[in-house]
Amino acid sequence: MQAEKTEKVRGQPGAIRAFFSYYRPHKKLFALDLVCSFTIAVCNLFYPFIARMIMNDFVPGRELNLIVIWAAVLLAIYAVKALLTYVVGFWGHVLGVRIQADMRHAFFSHVERLPFSYFDETKTGTIMSRIVNDLFETSELAHHGPEDTFMSVISIIGAVIMLFFIDPWLSLTVILFVPCMVLFAVKMRGRMNAAFRASREKIAEVNAGIESSVSGIRVSKAYTAEEKEEEKFDRANGEFKKARAEAYRYMGIFQGGMGLFNDVLYLIALVIGGLFFYFDRIGSGDYTAFILYVTMLLTPIRTLVNLFEQIQDGLAGFARFREVLAVPEESEPDEPVGVEKLQGDICFDDVSFSYKNKETGENAVLTHLSFTVKEGTTVALVGPSGGGKTTVCHLIPRFYEPDSGTISIGGIDISRVTRRTLRRSVAIVAQDVFLFGGSIRENIAYGDLGASEERILEAARRADIDEFVRTLPDGYDTEVGERGVKLSGGQKQRISIARAFLKNPPVLILDEATSALDNFTERQIQTSLAELSEGRTTIVVAHRLSTVRSADEIVVIRDGKIAERGTHAELLEKNGEYAALERSEFSS
Repeated sequence: MQAEKTEKVRGQPGAIRAFFSYYRPHKKLFALDLVCSFTIAVCNLFYPFIARMIMNDFVPGRELNLIVIWAAVLLAIYAVKALLTYVVGFWGHVLGVRIQADMRHAFFSHVERLPFSYFDETKTGTIMSRIVNDLFETSELAHHGPEDTFMSVISIIGAVIMLFFIDPWLSLTVILFVPCMVLFAVKMRGRMNAAFRASREKIAEVNAGIESSVSGIRVSKAYTAEEKEEEKFDRANGEFKKARAEAYRYMGIFQGGMGLFNDVLYLIALVIGGLFFYFDRIGSGDYTAFILYVTMLLTPIRTLVNLFEQIQDGLAGFARFREVLAVPEESEPDEPVGVEKLQGDICFDDVSFSYKNKETGENAVLTHLSFTVKEGTTVALVGPSGGGKTTVCHLIPRFYEPDSGTISIGGIDISRVTRRTLRRSVAIVAQDVFLFGGSIRENIAYGDLGASEERILEAARRADIDEFVRTLPDGYDTEVGERGVKLSGGQKQRISIARAFLKNPPVLILDEATSALDNFTERQIQTSLAELSEGRTTIVVAHRLSTVRSADEIVVIRDGKIAERGTHAELLEKNGEYAALERSEFSS
């Protein structure tokens, strides 16, 4: 399905066609906007036409009644135009907002399904810039672009037709000048597009820097590094200023050139039209109408000139939006195995894995790794940092795909089930607990979003945090703050454990779940973790060997390979690498 979606994004012949595909769900509103814009443009054509009749016919013929009648007609046209302008101003913006909401939904939904590798190389601030800044510019273009372009084109065509009715040869002298303006605009478009795209990339970097600095504000204050952060921001901000200045340089050339063309065109109309009037080719009413229509011709051209910056910004933002949509989502099997949850032995069979990085290339982490975790047992992974222990934990829920080999649970290759089924079968309690902005209740409920209040409270009791929560003024409705900043490390970890209790999965992964806690808090939480592990197939990653001595099996991993394995007593008796780690920890 994802391949189909990606092909759809890439297969469209251009950004314009892809852009207009978002109008389809709102085609009635879009049609209303265009019809009203068309009618406004037609209304604008009546003033020179009526003025010409009054000056050529009604004033010389002293037909006061016709002057009053056509003045009333013109007033009615203005009233209709005012009503239509309201419709375009209100519903046109509503159309833009709805399209922006659709794009934002598509963007967010797609980002939620992207693989972990995408987030390894993409800054959060960059993603935020694309979903906020880029899509805002795109929505403005969605409203004003077609509407203003359509209205301007209709006005230009109508003005040209009316000019030909006045005098074809006089009109040609003016109209033949227009292609020069178009040629100039087309030539400048490519340069402007590249410049505005570069400025978009720079503002994304600025946003990414701000997001990083604000998130780490406690660290920068603790190390009195505020000036360093300001330097980093000023550097990125300076690059943005340069990129934006370059974009506006081309915009200035474009607007100045187009302004010159407009003024010269108006001068030509004034002089040539004056000569035609001087030699009696046209009358005073025709000459007046001719000047008014030329002015009308220049007005939409100026509108298009002013619109050009918005088009550049909007299309640049839309192109960046499409870049993200073109990134393949996590793949799913064509014919997934129909099971609700996976349970049984976890088997790694000749698994190799490398992290891919655009700048540093591949970094091999696991090499032909094979081991089995029996159902209902606890296996601990220990060894030096960077050996691949956490990578093993990430491969089980398919956060990453192995380069070779297979991983199975209960004899079923995990690549043959949907990721949703697989991840419903696995709970992870990690060292770095992430809490969402919201209440304690909402964060526990992430374990099972459909859980009842009774089950949430039961999970909290089993995680030994219920008593603490009830001492808070707002109880379970207490806000945890951004990333749980209002809670201690132990409290956040207990909420994470409560999530796992609520999820009640057959497979449990404890990835250094207590390594960031003090010894007293760790001993308290170990009791909850021991209860959580009962009856589940559990994989524990730990640096403190004291926390894994009771594991059914201990696997020592070094450089992506198994160095040795066995129980705590067996490995001490071997007096190998595990024993050395034990002595080192005891010595410390």
